[in-house]
Amino acid sequence: MASLFFPSLIFGFCIWVSLFSPSLAQAQTCSSQKFTGNDLYVHCVDLPTLTSYLHFTYDSANATLSIAYLASPAASNGWVSWAVNPTGTGMAGSQALVGYKDSKGSMTVKTYNISSYTLDSVVQSKLAFDVWDERAEENNGVMRIFAKIKVPANLAAKGMLNQVWQVGSSVDSKGVLTPHDMSAANLNAKGTLDLKGGQSVATGGVDSKTKKRNIHGVLNAVSWGVLFPIGVIMARYLRPFQAADPAWFYLHVSCQVSAYAIGVAGWATGLKLGSESKGVQWTAHRNIGITLFSLATLQIFALFLRPKKDHKYRFYWNIYHHGVGYAILVLSILNVFKGVDILHPQQKWKSIYIIVIAVLGGIAMLLEIITWIAVLRRSKKSTKHYDGFNGQGREQPFNN
Repeated sequence: MASLFFPSLIFGFCIWVSLFSPSLAQAQTCSSQKFTGNDLYVHCVDLPTLTSYLHFTYDSANATLSIAYLASPAASNGWVSWAVNPTGTGMAGSQALVGYKDSKGSMTVKTYNISSYTLDSVVQSKLAFDVWDERAEENNGVMRIFAKIKVPANLAAKGMLNQVWQVGSSVDSKGVLTPHDMSAANLNAKGTLDLKGGQSVATGGVDSKTKKRNIHGVLNAVSWGVLFPIGVIMARYLRPFQAADPAWFYLHVSCQVSAYAIGVAGWATGLKLGSESKGVQWTAHRNIGITLFSLATLQIFALFLRPKKDHKYRFYWNIYHHGVGYAILVLSILNVFKGVDILHPQQKWKSIYIIVIAVLGGIAMLLEIITWIAVLRRSKKSTKHYDGFNGQGREQPFNN
């Protein structure tokens, strides 16, 4: 039964990853895009259609949104556009920034207040909010629009924006845009942008950093928060039963080594996040993570330094191995909850983890009782073969 449990756990891990972060498979291309000069942005989003990308920083103190929108036009002399729609979710009502090459071949940015879906409504005009520092550039067929906008008070209060993006094939000499294609990709080029978290919801685009945080969270929750406790349970409650020897040992080692390997991947993503988030620190979470990784590495070395059962140092090795193991167990669960508080996922994911830990705790309590009953019964039988005064032959539970 135990031999079937471990593969099932790995299968469950894969399912959990797919549910927790459904967009992990999406390419994180915006994270590799760089800008010249002092253009730095806190968030970037791989928009789900038209091979478009949005980099942005939102200053909540003065409701200022700094953006860089990247896309390739439908043709070399075409146009690209990113817009905010304060009143709806589609093109009608959009306040658009449009980038294209002017008659001299230089990149320019114009603003369009798109009042309806008719062609004559797509004309240059001021927007419903302030815009400044507009500029555009083109590199290897990719057009980039840069700007800062003043987010209207009602939208700033919500922390969400309806965004629309688009590409077209040409612009005439008067700045009139040729209508864009009506393909599914063009019609679905809209979504909701989370100003605080960087997520683009409703159409599937997710901030690259959010993806990395999700990956980091899933890897560490599964490794330190689930696999490691299961490995401890296997060692503590299977070992006293002779029928489980040596299967318990191999199950324990397999579980802990798997937890460590997944934990190393989680550690690496954490380091990457830290290097990309200068000035943002979660001190307690980071320090516990460093301690966990260090102790876990000691445990891996303990596997190679394990003395034989009759060795005089085995007693001290047991103290070291068990002490470090239980320290990791406590710190790992604590740090998973700290990580959940940082990520702010949907409440159901925190509830699921609480249920998992509660179930594991319940199993541990039940096995504790069963194991002690079995050990005491075996100890009582063994005393019949020894002198009752010297107590020799009594078994002690949970010793290697």
